[in-house]
Amino acid sequence: MAAWLQGIGLQASVLRYPLNSAHPTAHLAISAQVAKLRSEGVDRVLLVGFSAGGHAAGLAALAPPSPSSRVDGAVLGYPVVTLQRHVHRDSASVLLGESDTPERRAALSLDALVTPEAPPFFVFHSFDDPKVPAEHSLLLSSALAAADVPHELHLYPVGGHGCGLDPDWVGWTRACEAWLAREGWTAAG
Repeated sequence: MAAWLQGIGLQASVLRYPLNSAHPTAHLAISAQVAKLRSEGVDRVLLVGFSAGGHAAGLAALAPPSPSSRVDGAVLGYPVVTLQRHVHRDSASVLLGESDTPERRAALSLDALVTPEAPPFFVFHSFDDPKVPAEHSLLLSSALAAADVPHELHLYPVGGHGCGLDPDWVGWTRACEAWLAREGWTAAG
């Protein structure tokens, strides 16, 4: 993913955040990295994440713990969005740990965290995803639209879970590259 982003003109790096740890471990690690980039003079930060990593990127984009950890955009592929409906059990188990309450589920559901101050989003999902139902991305898109947050949602009939970068199979990379250009991340191409 980082190589693809670099190939279209973006500086990109990979953050290896803690896995299989209850919230807020990953959230704090991502937010700290964003704040570090800001302290080093990085002007714009875009988060990219897929599946459970899409949840982590989305949570960091929607609930930054400080102004210095605020991001300017997010690209989410087949993200885990909600812990309230259409639940991805493995993600819910890890995120909630021993603290599974309705309040905590709501606090970790991206669609419940959207405000008009949210950054722009690019989201894609496949209807045949056997792990995270496409309803997750539909819920996020509905919440973003209700808050008038600029975003794009791309739904594909096939692609499964973990469709990769092949532009001839699902085609999300072409759509994402066009969105990045429109949002001023890359030169229009």
